[in-house]
Amino acid sequence: MHNLVVVCFSSVVLFTCVKTAFPPPCDSEIYCTGPILHQVQEAKLFDDDKYFVDMKLKETPDAVLSDFRNLSRGSPNMIVPPGKLQEFLRAHFEEPGTEFESWTPPDWHDKPKFLGGIADPELRNWAEKIHNLWKSLGRKIHAGVKDHPELYSQIYAPHPVVVPGGRFRELYYWDSYWVINGLLLSEMTDTAYGMIQNFLYLVNRYGFVPNGGRIYYERRSQPPFLTLMVESYYQATKDEEFLREALPALEQEYLFWMQNRSVAVKVNGAEHVLNRYHVQAGLPRPESYTDDLELAEGLADDTKEQLWMDLKAGAESGWDFSSRWYIDGDGHNNGTLRETRTSQILPTDLNALLCLNEKTLAAFHRILGDGDSAALYDQAAACRLEAMESVLWDAEKGAWFDYNLVTHTKHVEFYPSNLAPVWAQCYSRPEMGEKAVQYLKESGALDFPNGVPTSLRETGQQWDYPNAWPPLQHMLIHGLSKLPSEGAKQLAFDLAQRWIKTNFLAHMKYDAMFEKYDVNGDGKPGGGGEYEVQLGFGWTNGVVLQLLDQYGATLTSGSRRLSSVLLLPWVISATLMLQ
Repeated sequence: MHNLVVVCFSSVVLFTCVKTAFPPPCDSEIYCTGPILHQVQEAKLFDDDKYFVDMKLKETPDAVLSDFRNLSRGSPNMIVPPGKLQEFLRAHFEEPGTEFESWTPPDWHDKPKFLGGIADPELRNWAEKIHNLWKSLGRKIHAGVKDHPELYSQIYAPHPVVVPGGRFRELYYWDSYWVINGLLLSEMTDTAYGMIQNFLYLVNRYGFVPNGGRIYYERRSQPPFLTLMVESYYQATKDEEFLREALPALEQEYLFWMQNRSVAVKVNGAEHVLNRYHVQAGLPRPESYTDDLELAEGLADDTKEQLWMDLKAGAESGWDFSSRWYIDGDGHNNGTLRETRTSQILPTDLNALLCLNEKTLAAFHRILGDGDSAALYDQAAACRLEAMESVLWDAEKGAWFDYNLVTHTKHVEFYPSNLAPVWAQCYSRPEMGEKAVQYLKESGALDFPNGVPTSLRETGQQWDYPNAWPPLQHMLIHGLSKLPSEGAKQLAFDLAQRWIKTNFLAHMKYDAMFEKYDVNGDGKPGGGGEYEVQLGFGWTNGVVLQLLDQYGATLTSGSRRLSSVLLLPWVISATLMLQ
């Protein structure tokens, strides 16, 4: 591996490499900071703060800023009244969406092979409808974004994308892992390839993948799934040349996380290096500007900045927001959204994902004939495995738990992420996986008919009870299905059946796929958080298609007691008795 030396003494991982430049903050005085952003968002002209920062400029930023200065000078206290603000926006901005051209993925076709493996005819018909959704979620960025980037908050990407849907009009990072897996099942290999190329392009531009395709996301990332996207594509195509070309960017992203998102902790006299989410940008999020201002009201300036940084780190985690990130004044995992301290927590799932990335990068180097680089990544994975078991694993409870850097203790609340090392197959002894199954059974998280909740704490935040999210369901099911015991495999199937049922019933009721669901209601979409539940929805579609592909022979729609495949043995038996 280029620019990396891994040395592991008592589980210390030392990364000696060329330091990558940290990306500069978004410097737009319209989309990221400045009086226009502040006054427009404070005036609450739109239901969603994201609406304004997605609008396109009709003129250069300098001209727009100059006109606004002239307008504000003529207003009392330089505060422009809402009516004049509306006129100003109409004169200088276009509605969101003009940055895209209409585009239908050319590799879409109506009968991908996986549909033939779905025995229940209602589920098969539903899967066809989900497969059709890829056409409505496809977007191609207008050439004007490349030619005049100063007029847009959109980050240019060279290939068309499949977006999540709803308010999420642009490319998003970790969502796209499940989208790409769904596209590959739909035999849309070219579209999946283009999406991965976009992410590689972003790494080459920024040194990492931003949270999403907007300049106001330029200082934060999301869970680093790019290596696994490449792995999915390679498994579908066996294209070694693609692997060779992608590998430098994958290594660059890995180094970004090790250099900018890692921390050393000492446990039982040994030092370990693990990763966290950490964004050093102490301003409100432009797309949630008023939410962040109001939340920080009354706090001291340094406390405000820390809260805003930790809210961005929460967004970087993908879990925005959750009681998982709370640390109250006593250092405990309690409090409210104002006690969000994401950067002070070592997350189990992030470290499991990076462990899987290390193992996958080792495998890539081995495929390409570079045994020395493969050995370095193997060593990095071994160091992380030891660190995770020393810092995050609780042998008595039988699971892995987030680690609090303030109190140097584990957070023992239930979150599906407590089983992420099972999904990543990043643990040293088989009995640890089975202990984790027992932990899950005793946690109370399996008591709900429509999925595993994101926590057992009801806070009003969307990454808490009663919401269940597609990626967490899939990671849990996939992990359980890989365990050797029949009990774990059966539990995986049972959870898949619950999830398919709630998604199917919601589609029957609303003719829509949602980003999240309520574990208590048959077909009830989720809620809470900063915005209304969104339709679309990229990762929901990808997860459903993967589960239908894996378990299609035995899953049922929930609208009938038994599918034809389950009735088949009874029919054969009855026929024989009548002969």
